[in-house]
Amino acid sequence: MTTENPADTFPRQYARTLRYTVGAPRSFAVAPDGGRVVFLRSGSGRDRANSLWTLDPATGEERVAADPAALLGGGEEHLSAAERARRERSREGSAGIVGYALDATGSLAAFALSGRLFAADLATGTARELPAEGPLLDPRPAPDGSHVAYATTAGALRVTRTDGGGDRALAEPEADGVTWGQAEFAAQEEMDRDRGYWWSPDSRRLLVARVDDTPVRRWWIADPANPSAAPAEVAYPAAGTPNAEVGLWLVDLDGGARTEVVWDRAAFPYLARVHWSAGGAPLLLVQARDQRSQQIRTVDTADGSTAPLVEEQDGAWLELFGGVPAWTPDGRLVRISDESGARALLIGERTVTDAALHVRSVLAVSDDEVLFTASEGEAGSGRPPGWTGLFRAGADGVAPFGPDGDGAAAAVHASGTTVLSSASPDRPGTLVQVLRDGTAVATVASYAETPLLTARPAFRFAGTRRIPAAVLLPTGHDPERDGPLPVLMDPYGGPHGQRVVQAHNPHLTSQWFADQGFAVVVADGRGTPGRSPAWEKSIRHDFAGITLDDQVHALHALAEEFPLDLGRVAIRGWSYGGYLSALAVLRRPDVFHAAVAGAPVTDWRLYDTHYTERYLGHPEQHPEVYDANSLTADAAKLERPLMIVHGLADDNVVAAHTLRLSSALLAAGRPHTVLPLSGVTHMTPQEQVAENLLLLQVDFLKRSLGL
Repeated sequence: MTTENPADTFPRQYARTLRYTVGAPRSFAVAPDGGRVVFLRSGSGRDRANSLWTLDPATGEERVAADPAALLGGGEEHLSAAERARRERSREGSAGIVGYALDATGSLAAFALSGRLFAADLATGTARELPAEGPLLDPRPAPDGSHVAYATTAGALRVTRTDGGGDRALAEPEADGVTWGQAEFAAQEEMDRDRGYWWSPDSRRLLVARVDDTPVRRWWIADPANPSAAPAEVAYPAAGTPNAEVGLWLVDLDGGARTEVVWDRAAFPYLARVHWSAGGAPLLLVQARDQRSQQIRTVDTADGSTAPLVEEQDGAWLELFGGVPAWTPDGRLVRISDESGARALLIGERTVTDAALHVRSVLAVSDDEVLFTASEGEAGSGRPPGWTGLFRAGADGVAPFGPDGDGAAAAVHASGTTVLSSASPDRPGTLVQVLRDGTAVATVASYAETPLLTARPAFRFAGTRRIPAAVLLPTGHDPERDGPLPVLMDPYGGPHGQRVVQAHNPHLTSQWFADQGFAVVVADGRGTPGRSPAWEKSIRHDFAGITLDDQVHALHALAEEFPLDLGRVAIRGWSYGGYLSALAVLRRPDVFHAAVAGAPVTDWRLYDTHYTERYLGHPEQHPEVYDANSLTADAAKLERPLMIVHGLADDNVVAAHTLRLSSALLAAGRPHTVLPLSGVTHMTPQEQVAENLLLLQVDFLKRSLGL
């Protein structure tokens, strides 16, 4: 890793490098025979355009397989509106090759670049463009490498031969608002499903999602700074309103029969997961709208009928997990379940983990083992806050895999070759090693820049609730000499948003704020990914009470050990963290004396169906829950300084949230600050915007606390 500009400030470097991800290797895959590692990486910490790379585990040699600059002849990349939307949903801020898919041997990669179709022969390291009708999305080769399927921005699913001929449509939209082979908004934003079609193992058929979003209500997002530009039309399924209608079809590659896959879509409208492998019949995971019941169903590929394999119910909600459901090669079902009260891994009929582990995701399924990640469960043995480990489940039971220290870990694995990514609070970035049969044989180089500062989080379980927390003090702070410090709470605090992790880079912004003269506290209260299903699900119908109360609990507990001045406490956050920050000064002004709320949800009726109804129920059935958890009714309570920041191009948490709260505050005569960001989405990837946002927040917080 390098630092390339000695004139940088941390905010400038942090923004320019997309939080130090530019130049770091990512998106790893291992060929099924273990003989090749594939990944993406840009050429430096200043170059956002990723190339496609391969690494030979036998020699450690890295080679470029596809260079976007060469493939585009040095020309600029042009993205369709649909591709920009896909990247916004996946929080993708880089350029060049941002994703790829492999054939079954791992020797052919397909990817989109500037809306065009390319394929790379990974054995020779050569790439070529294939004829295709663009702009296109999400190309994926058939397992046998003979064809590449892709979706178009016009809504069709098409296929082309890898020999350069035969481009044709497999399914075309019958009407406006219909797409084939693409994931709908809710699937991309909330279900972690960004694909809409799946090849059969024999490469002769595909399962293809058909999405009709005409029932979804339209929102219009304008750019007030450019009144001559037409507003963008967004099909946004707000809580309590209609979703897109999603079906699934079996489509023959030869253009013949098309068969509808049938299940009770009225009872289970959400198509959350699809798995098709040689281990068994295709698997579907479908959910009820309230997400309190779901089914894993098998598909009969002869007639499209489905049969329930597993049915699950939960009084709160059923969580979705990465990598499951799936078949082992010998036909055993792999899934993750909360049925036992602990989040457990099940292989076939056997539950293989207990309450000592809180299973997070499945990373790889092979003939003899399942590789998975887990944090410490309620019956764990004393791991530090934010610890995540890597484990293997095989014939001999469950055992740690890879480093067994304090760092967070992730991996991909096939046939004895593992790419292991590990982080630690003691070093910046992520160390990526290639292992053969458990022995390190190569390290994948990172070109990411070295941060200009060093994060020094002190990890604690705070208070009687044992809330995972990290405390960051100014570099060189001496409590006896310098005395108590003003406090900045820096949470996300909501579902799926773990901030306290055993890693270095995630704490850099908090350390920078600490170096401006604050004691920064990051706390992951109930509702965040944690130690048990009960911990996560305790927030059902109660965002406002529980998540805010846990921030206060952590603050007061940590003040018994650290030099925290409880008479000067501020809070900042983005998205759910922005909601929590505004909530804090509205409802607990006795504790919080200033807040910066970035892109906050202020009225949960304006947020999407799959997320909001999971936690708060349907607004028509539980209007009192929505009222109790929204902020606009509390506007008259504001008595502390509040800055609200919002991107006007945000199509996830739309700017209406901030505008409605601001209007309510104005009507109540409550002074506040609104910082609108023209042309900025929920990600704020623009370098100058991201840099100056940090500087403006510090200035506001210091003034508000009288520093």
